[in-house]
Amino acid sequence: MAIDDILKRVLDGERINEQDVIQLYESDEVEKMGEVANEVMKRFHPEPITTFVIGRNINYTNVCDTYCRFCAFYRAPGSEEGYVLDNETIFQKIQETVDIGGTEILMQGGTNPNLPFSYYTDLLREIKKRFDITMHSFSPAEVWKMVEVSGLSLEEVLKQLHEAGLDSLPGGGAEILDERTRNKISRIKTSWQDWIACMKTAKKVGMHGTATMVIGFGESYEERALHLKRIRDAQDEAEPFLAFIPWTFQPENTNMSDVEKQTPRDYLKTLAISRMYLDNIPNFQSSWVTMGPEIGKLSLSYGCNDFGSTMIEENVVSAAGATHKVNTNLILQLIREAGKIPAQRDTKYNILHTFEEKEMANKDFTMQN
Repeated sequence: MAIDDILKRVLDGERINEQDVIQLYESDEVEKMGEVANEVMKRFHPEPITTFVIGRNINYTNVCDTYCRFCAFYRAPGSEEGYVLDNETIFQKIQETVDIGGTEILMQGGTNPNLPFSYYTDLLREIKKRFDITMHSFSPAEVWKMVEVSGLSLEEVLKQLHEAGLDSLPGGGAEILDERTRNKISRIKTSWQDWIACMKTAKKVGMHGTATMVIGFGESYEERALHLKRIRDAQDEAEPFLAFIPWTFQPENTNMSDVEKQTPRDYLKTLAISRMYLDNIPNFQSSWVTMGPEIGKLSLSYGCNDFGSTMIEENVVSAAGATHKVNTNLILQLIREAGKIPAQRDTKYNILHTFEEKEMANKDFTMQN
């Protein structure tokens, strides 16, 4: 199927629609899409710089009452394998992150019904007393659990979290923003409307977020197009998103292990299509967590301007079988091999340090994903 007309319209600066997205997905001209997506990226980022953030993922609890079929990480309430990290352990993990020049903590867990809302606000205050670090934490599903246990409104919960020290929201839990797939993979999880409402409200109270998309649940091309439309519409209305991160479902060790695994080519196609369609989101992160370092490097020519987080200690994706390890110096090497200049950024995509040729990171810390 010829897609030249769609690609020309993208290059001409026209906004493509959901039918165009479906037609692109039906095509196998992935390299051609990548070239155009790369041109779109250059409109936002004309300099050949690829950024990354030094951050740590802290899974503060694995207790969850949402029971997503695709998750290999959670434990049901009452399970002997369930845990909640004590505060001192969390402080130690943050200190280790600060010690290697880290600036971001991505704290996420399950929707734990046993934790009162005060747990989160007290913890954030204690963290901010001790550390100068950005708290990019709690996905919309976790926030809605806080709404449930507190009896407060969504806006009040987000307002109190922000006042206590929360800086921004990660985009976890979006999966596919359409009820057919959500009912199949996570029947009692928050709806796609709830996910969008949380992100818009976070922006209203002074925070920003990221948007994500996970392919490979058996969703249709139409559902993927709807997902992208709902992200773009929300961004048009409220601008809650600084970045977009697509990745592929990792079926190993889950209750959906019979699902056909998406290929690197499937990932690169989704990346390119998303970059062409989402003309109002400035940053695209590579997903080397699930795809591995080499595909992560290739993604920098398919529309990504960012290598994401070093993600020291990542348990959710690794529980499902993706265990790629990268250290800071390898990140610098991969970015350079892609013909780009590496730069460390903060959570708001401000560049903190550009690494000159041959300059390596001062600390070499193995980071698991």
